[in-house]
Formats: sequence, C-alpha cells, structure tokens
Amino acid sequence: MKAFILAAGLGSRLKPWTDSHPKALVPIGGTPVLQLVVEKLRRAGISDITVNVYHFADQIIDFVKDRNWNINIVDERPTLLETGGAILNAAPFLDGDEDILVHNADILSNVDIPALSLAHKLRKADATLLVSDRRSSRKLVFGSDGRLEGWHSLSDDSFRPSDFKASPGSTELAFSGIYVISPAVIASMKSRGFSGKFSIMDFFLGSLSGLKLYGHNQEDLQLLDIGKPDSLNRADEFLSNLPQ
Repeated sequence: MKAFILAAGLGSRLKPWTDSHPKALVPIGGTPVLQLVVEKLRRAGISDITVNVYHFADQIIDFVKDRNWNINIVDERPTLLETGGAILNAAPFLDGDEDILVHNADILSNVDIPALSLAHKLRKADATLLVSDRRSSRKLVFGSDGRLEGWHSLSDDSFRPSDFKASPGSTELAFSGIYVISPAVIASMKSRGFSGKFSIMDFFLGSLSGLKLYGHNQEDLQLLDIGKPDSLNRADEFLSNLPQ
C-alpha cells in the first residue's frame, strides 16, 4: 500500500500559529503532527509516502529534507486544489497497482490500518472510508451492506444527493478524514474529466452509482482533529493516552 498525506491546508482556525507556520508542523507533545502521522504509517509497514504542500510549503519541504525521509513532495503552489484535486495532482506518484491510504495531516487517531486495508480488499471496494459512531454535524449515510448512499448535514437537515432517500436499515456515521482508495478512483477522475480544484467528497457523492464506495466502522476509534483550537489544547493529553 502507498500513502498520501494531505498537508496543504491553510489552517485558518489555528491562527496565530498558521500566520507563520504550516498547520502540519504544529507540535503535539513536542513533535510536529506531520512526523506523528509519518511514523504511524511506517509502523503499519507503509514506506511509499507522498505529502502535498501549499501553505508555508518551504517549511515542510525543509522539515522533510532535514530528516532524510525518503518521501515524495507534491507542491501545489500557486493553487490550493482541495482534497480531490490534490489526489489527482499527485497521480504521478500514486499511480500503479497498489491501494492508497489517504490521511489528513491534522488527524490523531488509533486507526487500525491493517484492518482498514483488509476490509477494503475483502469487499473489492474502490474506496473505503474510516467512520465511527460519534458526534458530528455532518454524517455519511450507509446502507445495510455498508455501501455509501449519501451525506446528511444535521445542522440544516439537508442531504446530498438532493434526491436522496435512505434505504431500509441505513446508518449514519461520522467520517474521519482517513480512507483507502484503489487505483480505479484516480482512473475514474481522469476518465470523467476532473481537473483543478475539487473536493473528494463531491467526487464520491457524484460517483455513487459508478464506484463501489464503502464505510469501515472501527468501533473503538479514538480520533482528534487538531485543526481546531479547543482540540489542539487537548492534543497532548490525547496523544499520551493513545495506543501506539
């Protein structure tokens, strides 16, 4: 398996840190979060890693070089491409026969990467999204077979697609920002003419009938999005209690 770390974000909610640093280098327990993610991937046996950069990109590039990490850097400047566009832009490094683990750089978790990968392979899925039953203002809707059916905003009770109708036995679960895609996802992006800036969730929701998209519910998932100030304040304690 390959891995792609999304580290290009502006981190607007983490000002003033992100006024002069990239979000991916915010220290947690004295260690930049990007390093924590890279080390987690390597412990899971993933050595082919690509990172995208944009905001204070040179700081991340220098950080990677200083550690002699043998990982690929994709510089998105001058245009921030969002999650879907970032994957397509990184295709020269991600193309091949291997599945790709996509991981937001600002997520701390106890994700069981081998279990996520196995679930993806057993279902012969095109994408497998790590989800859990936790509080969130936005939920993904899955059928009784685990297949993605739609998206639900709890704040205004809106759904996507607009004509969405839940099937019997469907469940709503919160997305983690961690997922596995097969090479078919990038191939579908290319064949359907996707380019430039677009969200991976927009792509997924527009591909419900064409791709096999599933959720993987890790019931013991512990997750913290450090992209929010209140979460960042809890990050050191969260990390110290997180199984490695």
